[in-house]
Amino acid sequence: MPTAETSDKRPKQRRLSAIEPVAMRVPEACRYLGIGRSTLYVLIGEGEIEFIKLGSATLVLTRSLRNLVERRRAVLTRNTNMET
Repeated sequence: MPTAETSDKRPKQRRLSAIEPVAMRVPEACRYLGIGRSTLYVLIGEGEIEFIKLGSATLVLTRSLRNLVERRRAVLTRNTNMET
């Protein structure tokens, strides 16, 4: 039977897991955007996405992924408004 201590810890654990990481590895970044690995590297090569190297790991900045989506969304919105 759960004690008061156990039930108090569960909500705290859920809140902690909801924290968005500052950076993520390439496979996670691909899942985050729903794109393939090669597309991610093309975007990195074009300077669309920021990354850092930490040892041999390539870490993609989460903020950069969100900014990419917002930039592309803004372009789509502008183009849609021009057509009407």
